Amino acid sequence: MTAPDGLCAVVLAAGEGTRLRPLTARVPKALCPVGNVSLLDRALARLAGLGFTGADRVAVNACYLADQVVAHVGDRAHLSVEPGDPLGTAGGLGNLRDWIAGRGVLVGNADAYLADPRATPGPDIAALLAGWDHRSVRLLGRPAPDPTAPGTFDGHVFTGFSLLPWHRVRELPARFGDLVRTVWRPAEAVGELTVVPYPGTFFDTGTPTDYLAANLHAAGDDALIAPDATVTGRARRAVVGAGAVVRGDVERVVVWPGATVGPDERLRDVIRADGLTVAAVPGGP
Repeated sequence: MTAPDGLCAVVLAAGEGTRLRPLTARVPKALCPVGNVSLLDRALARLAGLGFTGADRVAVNACYLADQVVAHVGDRAHLSVEPGDPLGTAGGLGNLRDWIAGRGVLVGNADAYLADPRATPGPDIAALLAGWDHRSVRLLGRPAPDPTAPGTFDGHVFTGFSLLPWHRVRELPARFGDLVRTVWRPAEAVGELTVVPYPGTFFDTGTPTDYLAANLHAAGDDALIAPDATVTGRARRAVVGAGAVVRGDVERVVVWPGATVGPDERLRDVIRADGLTVAAVPGGP
């Protein structure tokens, strides 16, 4: 599939992921694995499914532990490294204005896990692009439990991707700011914001509980085990990463690449990383 003319795409991957700490103390959230694929790679694959590939059509911003993001992306996308603290969703785009250069921009949050059972990566967000007038702001959303709750848009919760016209991006400064206040709400106030319903599964993966849920969704009803992992114990509804070793009993658990579960351990509803065990539900494992 070829991306439409006059459009580019940006994956926002600069954040610190503070709600996922201590998992993100040494690994940026964008590189945390879901279903044994990093969140950033999932986002890039989704955009590639729409034809956004290469450094002229897709960009990734980085700040927190930026060297890891830069090394991971390589030459697959244009890289925008923000000095100091992250610039936020609006500031990150402002820092990319010269690269966006008059185009509309499809913006995706690296930490958004989307899975539409009807489609391969990419086409599930194609509805954002269909028939776009290059003037309105479009958000991907799903119905909110409380349509009147703060943070909703036309009764929907944002699900990680938006489409912005150049005239809403060209004045964004390269300083901290968020898209909600600088772009989405102003567009909504003048009738230039549309929510495109998203029918699939969505998790923002911002908390250990949602991060585990996204992994378990990716695994399905069985265990998802990397080919080079070693499992001599029992793994049920679990994701076991590359080079991991599971000798104990795990259920509803994510075992990160290279991590180990000992023969006497019985883990439930946790994320096991190298030297860390993080509870994914209130009350601990």
